[in-house]
Amino acid sequence: MPTPVESVLRRDRTISIAALVLIVLLSWAYVLGGAGMGMSAFDMSSLPMALGQAAGQPMAMSGGATDGMTGAMQTMAMPVGWSPGYFVLMFFMWWIMMVAMMLPSAAPTVLLYAVVNRKAEAQKGGQASPWSVAAFTAGYLVAWASFSVVAASLQWAFERAGLLSPMMLNSTSMSLAGGILIVAGLYQLTPLKRACLKHCRGPIQFLSQHWPPGVQGAFRMGLHHGAYCLGCCWGLMAILFFGGIMNLYWIIGLALVVLIEKLAPFGYRVGQALGVALLAWGGWFLVAAATA
Repeated sequence: MPTPVESVLRRDRTISIAALVLIVLLSWAYVLGGAGMGMSAFDMSSLPMALGQAAGQPMAMSGGATDGMTGAMQTMAMPVGWSPGYFVLMFFMWWIMMVAMMLPSAAPTVLLYAVVNRKAEAQKGGQASPWSVAAFTAGYLVAWASFSVVAASLQWAFERAGLLSPMMLNSTSMSLAGGILIVAGLYQLTPLKRACLKHCRGPIQFLSQHWPPGVQGAFRMGLHHGAYCLGCCWGLMAILFFGGIMNLYWIIGLALVVLIEKLAPFGYRVGQALGVALLAWGGWFLVAAATA
């Protein structure tokens, strides 16, 4: 008769689903609460900003504005002192936001790994370790942690150059706005994007061809899968610099686009259509910047 612990471990799929749901919910709660920025994500979200209408406009109020509103806008335009502690805060803002946005689309692969791992261990007469699934997920998240280091570094560089609002975290340059959209649009149409998306849409072959044993092997496989996912979606995530890093219109919108690209039968076509639209939109911003 199995012990209580063995009975629980046999429900690894239930445990995995519950753990993934908990991680995603906690990540979204952190993002919605403002990720330590002192303002909630709701306060940092607006549709005009998401559409780039703030790009190229000075962060100042008209003469008829109240002193309080003028002071608030001036505060929003003040540079932020990037201490090591602030960099760490921005890193976690990016990383936990990536967890909230990307883990839902990766959940099917995590659960598929749990099934394959359980069957592989059963064939050897053993029992699947729940730590293997945790290690696979951790490897995936570490890949996005590397992206978050680069993203936080770019945020610092853009703010220092005066191209990014230090408070609302959106592009203040029409040229930068157009460049971001064009880069993201072009990448959507590249063979590398398609190859990475193909991997994310069909991970069964990957799991069968790159099956390492043990918890360390699970971590390496999760890291490998995360690298493909990063290669698939980094261009889309770069759009957050365009309309506001903490702007919920883009955070939720891009998370839905990633889900559709990876899971919907028409995901490829949606990604390509989005690429064309981003190219046209970015071109409009560059023309507007050149004629301003």
